[in-house]
Amino acid sequence: MTRGQKICRFFFPSLTPRFLVRLVLITLMAYLFFGHICIPIRIKGFSMEPTYRNGSFNLCCRFRYIFSKPKRYDVVGVRFAGNKVMLLKRVVALEDELIEFRDGKLHVNGEEIHEPYVRYPYDWNLPPRRVKKNFVYVVGDNRKMPMENHVFGQAPIHRIVGVTLW
Repeated sequence: MTRGQKICRFFFPSLTPRFLVRLVLITLMAYLFFGHICIPIRIKGFSMEPTYRNGSFNLCCRFRYIFSKPKRYDVVGVRFAGNKVMLLKRVVALEDELIEFRDGKLHVNGEEIHEPYVRYPYDWNLPPRRVKKNFVYVVGDNRKMPMENHVFGQAPIHRIVGVTLW
C-alpha cells in the first residue's frame, strides 16, 4: 500500500460495522464529556478582563462542586437563563458574609480583601449587604467599567455550573 493510499484510507475508511460502532461510541463519549462534564464556554464581554479576554474560549468543569461548595476567588460559570447562557464571574463572598465596596475596595465582614486579579483602579461604592443562605456573591474582575455596566451580585449555589479549567 502506498503512502497516498494510507492517507486516503485514514481520512476515508471503509464503512464496516466495527467502524460504525466506534464512531457511535466516540460520538456518545464526546456528547457526554462536552455536554455534561466539561462544558465549552465562549467568553463574550469585558467584565472578566484582564483575567479572561473577550472572545476567548474555556471549559467549565462540573465535577468540582459535586461534593463541595464554591470557595472565595473561584472563577465560576453561573447559569443566567436556562442552560445555554452562562456568565463567567469570580466568587468574592460566601453565604452569611457581609460584603461592601467602599471607595473602590472590596470589604468582607469589615475587612479589606486583597484582590491581585483586579488590575485597574476603580471607585465603586456599594452599601453593606449580607449574602443569603445557599448563595454566593459574584462579580467580574474588570472593575474599571462602571458598576452599572456589570451583572453581579448574589447567585444561588444551585445555578453555579462549575469552575473554569484555566
